[in-house]
Amino acid sequence: MLYETALCLQQTDFTNTEEAAHSLELLVQTVDLFDQHAHTEDTMVFSTVVYTDAALVNVMEQEHQEDHALAQRLRGLLTAFSHAVSFADTSITGEAITNCFVEFMIFNLKHMAKEEDQVNKALWKKYTDTELHALTQKIVTSIPAQHLVQFNRWMMRGLNNSEITGWLKEVKNNAPDIVFQSLMQTAAAELEAPRWQQVQDAITEGAMLA
Repeated sequence: MLYETALCLQQTDFTNTEEAAHSLELLVQTVDLFDQHAHTEDTMVFSTVVYTDAALVNVMEQEHQEDHALAQRLRGLLTAFSHAVSFADTSITGEAITNCFVEFMIFNLKHMAKEEDQVNKALWKKYTDTELHALTQKIVTSIPAQHLVQFNRWMMRGLNNSEITGWLKEVKNNAPDIVFQSLMQTAAAELEAPRWQQVQDAITEGAMLA
């Protein structure tokens, strides 16, 4: 989502009303989802990690504050853009938005890489797979429905076939069928035809072996 938003902004002529509206709508969605993501970590993940590595949690929480500040800068620039009256002001503010988002993206890529390494290790050190699976389920059920749909769509775009197959099998085996069918529809809409066929074949093969 970060990559696609950055590319969309870079390709935008901000003096073109329709182009700007499309790109800025995507930007707002991205920043809002990252806010939701950080809130989930602050309230449901870090409270679990703090028992094994309080210093790490302190660092992560400080980085979330920096991330929030970057998001607020972006929102301020969006407000400035909405009040721009000339083509020159529009172009300058649009460029500032693009540059600020790139900074936001770089920060979050580094931050998430640290989480994937250090936070995961802290969790694996204390908790079993069963306990972590229960935490995952708790997190999923806490996410507002409109955000969950967006998260699922972007996850489907970002995962490889093996990851998607494992995800869909997990949902099929542990969630109501309506949830599984909804994810299948998301996969059909987001994956290119050859990939979608490979995922369907893998799920079907797994069902036949079972």
